[in-house]
Amino acid sequence: MPPATPRRMGPVRPPPPAPFAQPASALLSFENVSKRYPDGGREIVVLKGESFELQAGASAGIHGARHSGKSTLLRLAAAIESPDAGTIRVAGRDVTRISPAEHAELLRGTVALLTAADWAASAGETLLDHVAMPLGSKGLTPREAKREALLALDAVGVAALAAEESAGSLSLGERARVMLARALVREPRLLLVDEPAPMPSLEDHDRFCATLRRVARERGIALLIASESLGPLQGLGAQMKLSGGELLCTSEGSGTLVRGPWRAAASESA
Repeated sequence: MPPATPRRMGPVRPPPPAPFAQPASALLSFENVSKRYPDGGREIVVLKGESFELQAGASAGIHGARHSGKSTLLRLAAAIESPDAGTIRVAGRDVTRISPAEHAELLRGTVALLTAADWAASAGETLLDHVAMPLGSKGLTPREAKREALLALDAVGVAALAAEESAGSLSLGERARVMLARALVREPRLLLVDEPAPMPSLEDHDRFCATLRRVARERGIALLIASESLGPLQGLGAQMKLSGGELLCTSEGSGTLVRGPWRAAASESA
């Protein structure tokens, strides 16, 4: 039998390269942000062209001494203040260039900033009415709004029986939980917490901080806490220190990236 004629094969083409995974866009990003402000006879430098990113659902803490600019950094993230230079984006939107109407929309649904100084319950207002108030702009009926408010109060550890109590009679620690519930009903994607309120005891304080982390994790909310002490920052995904206008990454965690003029003091995973 004559040998088989070999088949002519075309050129062998390499398989197409696998597509590169596209990095998820950050929920919050600071890009080369600078900020300073006068304080009496001196100037406070908050940020010197610093950059960092926080992904959706991630958590991070910012530690710094009094007057280091932690509160200002959170106010920048909430677009309450504007940077001197650089770009700040929330959910991909440049918040340094938004209109007052867009800013109001941002604070209604995307970003919530918690600070003890913002407590503003009316005299005689119940906890339930205070927490349900932000839902008036969402088209919910009063019954629906109160149901959502009850769920939020329950999530932060406030019993349903206490919901009809006067909001004006609360301690600082109780106010913190109610403020958190009021923020949660707006379903924010980013929760900014400026110095968690003092509690009657260290155990109560730890319990509230654990509640912050739990509700953020359960609801997929990105969490950024600023504090003078390290206690409230324990258990967060990443740790940063703000000093002299520079961000120092002290512990890197999933979902947080510090870039630019910085140095890592440690690279252990949270």
